[in-house]
Amino acid sequence: MARMRAIEAAVLVMRREGVDIAFGVPGAAINPLYAALKKLGGIDHVLARHVEGASHMAEGYTRTNAGNIGVCIGTSGPAGTDMVTGLYSASADSIPILCITGQAPRARMHKEDFQAVDITSIVGPVTKWATTVMEPGQVPRAFQRAFHEMRSGRPGPVLIDLPFDVQMAEIEFDIDAYEPLPVAKPSTSRIQAEKAIAMLNEAERPLLVAGGGIFNADAQDKLVEFAELTGVPVVPTLMGWGAIPDDHKLMVGMVGLQTSHRYGNATLLASDLVFGIGNRWANRHTGSVDVYTEGRKFIHVDIEPTQIGRVFNPDLGIASDAGNALDAFLEVAREWKAAGKLKDRSAWVESCRERKRTLQRKTHFDNVPAKPQRVYEEMNEAFGKDTCYVSTIGLSQIAGAQFLHVYKPRHWINCGQAGPLGWTIPAALGVVKADPQRQVVALSGDYDFQFMIEELAVGAQFNLPYIHVLVNNSYLGLIRQAQRGFDIDYCVQLAFENINAPELNGYGVDHVAVVEGLGCKAIRVFDPNELQNAFAEAKRLMAEHRVPVVVEIILERVTNISMGTEINAINEFEELAERGVDAPTAISLLD
Repeated sequence: MARMRAIEAAVLVMRREGVDIAFGVPGAAINPLYAALKKLGGIDHVLARHVEGASHMAEGYTRTNAGNIGVCIGTSGPAGTDMVTGLYSASADSIPILCITGQAPRARMHKEDFQAVDITSIVGPVTKWATTVMEPGQVPRAFQRAFHEMRSGRPGPVLIDLPFDVQMAEIEFDIDAYEPLPVAKPSTSRIQAEKAIAMLNEAERPLLVAGGGIFNADAQDKLVEFAELTGVPVVPTLMGWGAIPDDHKLMVGMVGLQTSHRYGNATLLASDLVFGIGNRWANRHTGSVDVYTEGRKFIHVDIEPTQIGRVFNPDLGIASDAGNALDAFLEVAREWKAAGKLKDRSAWVESCRERKRTLQRKTHFDNVPAKPQRVYEEMNEAFGKDTCYVSTIGLSQIAGAQFLHVYKPRHWINCGQAGPLGWTIPAALGVVKADPQRQVVALSGDYDFQFMIEELAVGAQFNLPYIHVLVNNSYLGLIRQAQRGFDIDYCVQLAFENINAPELNGYGVDHVAVVEGLGCKAIRVFDPNELQNAFAEAKRLMAEHRVPVVVEIILERVTNISMGTEINAINEFEELAERGVDAPTAISLLD
């Protein structure tokens, strides 16, 4: 047996569990961990500028590739509380990240010691498991359980809080005798699969709804195979976008109150059975349950049993990992196909494709300042099918989901339920760190961009290049649009006369100056006709300097983006596309 500090055993366990990158900020109470990281090696470290930023970097890292687990590190007290938002975002979207915090020595934890806080109680509601390790010998086993919790059942974040003296204590530990705990995931039985396929086969106009659980199970190929085998069209949720390519004949649009397509909503309303796999029936997808469910039967597959029936009770509920479920569904469907028992869905698919071709929103506007729709049209033109988009919340994200195209799994990386402003920059950096060859394009409105803008310095310091499209209307645009219902426009204006940047004409913050001050590159565009040149220059600057490059587009101050309170009552504030030239980069052209 080898004798070592308990915290050194923790590092060895993390390495054995597959960790090779961590994001964090050192501090007095967590310095023993940093000493162990330096001594033992094998885990790269990215220094964040804010501990919340580190947690979002860990999220971006996890969300990039199947099997990834992001690690974020902070000291005691405010470092842990700073990471609560990242833990909430990860918990809400079933994303495993490991948060490690330092803590006061055990003898001083209850003496109101400097930066001593009961972090495990604080994060309990937003973690899958949280613990303060009180015995040095339990440190390696706490980490062992942490990885087991993150990977088993519904994935989610965990927090391990380590008192200073626990980290420093010596223990006996043999890493060669260490084995990760087996992962437990529920499966679908043969009987369940037969009942599901029978219900699917009885329907005339069925749809598959693909949620983020498809990615958690790394089951996107199985989903596409199942759709093609049965001929059933697919509606991805925002978290499942990319599970089937946007240009696939069976991808028939997204549904919802905001991040949706006209044709997606119309197709859902025309359906008679909805087969949800790995989704949670989020309210911005469904709207009111009465409208969403009227005239339809439902099958719901979710890895977490208590999710089934949480929003509404399906006709058939199956608690199962999405990948295991699809294996069972494919087995039965193949047998039925070989026996000639599966229905021909060609007429239903054709009607869905016709809606996809004709129900388009207009994007081609020549206005100066630019309309946001035109920005996404130009992005479709400039960025290819390999592009990975990262975004969080706001009108920029909503419009992006309505107009951009995603062709590959995990190439729309978005925090779904929590939607914290400031998420985009650190998450994008986490994606680039996880996959340096990936073509990453982030999308923010001006307020999201300002929330954690300091993290751009991380991209400059550690050479994490990506393009950040910043659409600037100098407004809290989504909140302003929501305030229309109260007949107010109050406390949401970000515009002011910047005495140092009169060329901004009242648009307030000089983002170009701030970005350049943080060591990155930036381009400002006023005329949408200049966007292609700007995007080309951004690609050149990114390749040359290996830093984030921001392309800021000055938008018209007020644009209302399509949304509503029900999926059958979406307000279309702008003109709709009537000809192909109205939406020249739409996924399916009008003419």
